[in-house]
Amino acid sequence: MNYSGTREAFAAALMELCEIDRKYQIVSADSAKAARVTDLIEKYPECYVEVGIAEQCAVDVAAGLASVGMVPFVATYCGFITMRACEQIRTFVAYPGLNVKLVGLNAGMLGGEREGVTHQFYEDIGILRSMPDITIVCPSDDTQTFLATKAIAKVNGPCYMRIGSNREPRIFNDEIPDFELGKIRILKEYGNDVVIFTYGFIMDRAIKAIEILKDMGIGASLVEVHTLRPLDVEGISAVLKRCGKAITYEDHYINGALGSAVSEIIAENCPAKLVRIALTEFPESGTPDELMKKYHIDTDDIIKAATLLCNN
Repeated sequence: MNYSGTREAFAAALMELCEIDRKYQIVSADSAKAARVTDLIEKYPECYVEVGIAEQCAVDVAAGLASVGMVPFVATYCGFITMRACEQIRTFVAYPGLNVKLVGLNAGMLGGEREGVTHQFYEDIGILRSMPDITIVCPSDDTQTFLATKAIAKVNGPCYMRIGSNREPRIFNDEIPDFELGKIRILKEYGNDVVIFTYGFIMDRAIKAIEILKDMGIGASLVEVHTLRPLDVEGISAVLKRCGKAITYEDHYINGALGSAVSEIIAENCPAKLVRIALTEFPESGTPDELMKKYHIDTDDIIKAATLLCNN
């Protein structure tokens, strides 16, 4: 598997699903091109429903399809799904537990340079974590997106998958077949001085940070939490008990997503020191590198947080 980004990987996985069974559907809110599913539509027009620029309608149509045994994927910009169609998700998908798959594009900083603040989103996970029973998955690159798409297709119930703008760095190799929903993944383990929990398209910065920390004499562990629900409470707790000092690092607002989830585990299961690195204000438009530095969610910020934790 080698795609130019997470959108192509999603489309390729959905194409394979449709080849097997036409119950898989793509519901577009004038977003087929953005979701890279135009080839799928041409090959399997019977698997395509277009509603125009009407995200609330798209979610309602998907709920109707799911109610008669279809497995619809609604793919558009993640803020337009989770904010504009929030009530429809809550009332017509999550409440009845329908088998609808929501795919949010353009999450986080990587969308800022091209389309600006109206099309880059940092609230989506927090919104959906406030609703019960929605599986929430945040793959880190194209390889993982392909596997995650196949995984959520097997879940009987509502799912949300957060993907990007198609400019994500490649993190994982083709030979990684062990994507497992609801389980953390320890990517690097250089010691128990501090653990860094992260996910998504900024993983490369966390990998760089842990290597620099190693050279500084700080033995850190790097843990990917690609599934925000169901959360691997047991796995996260085990790492926290071993390390006692933790950092959460994410391309999302500071409340509602991974930092909040790990805080809850610390409060309820295993006390530990925690530093949360995430957005604390509305960002402006710009290149990812500029935005990461300006809003203090870059490699240097991980290193500073780890150094302070380990020296106190």
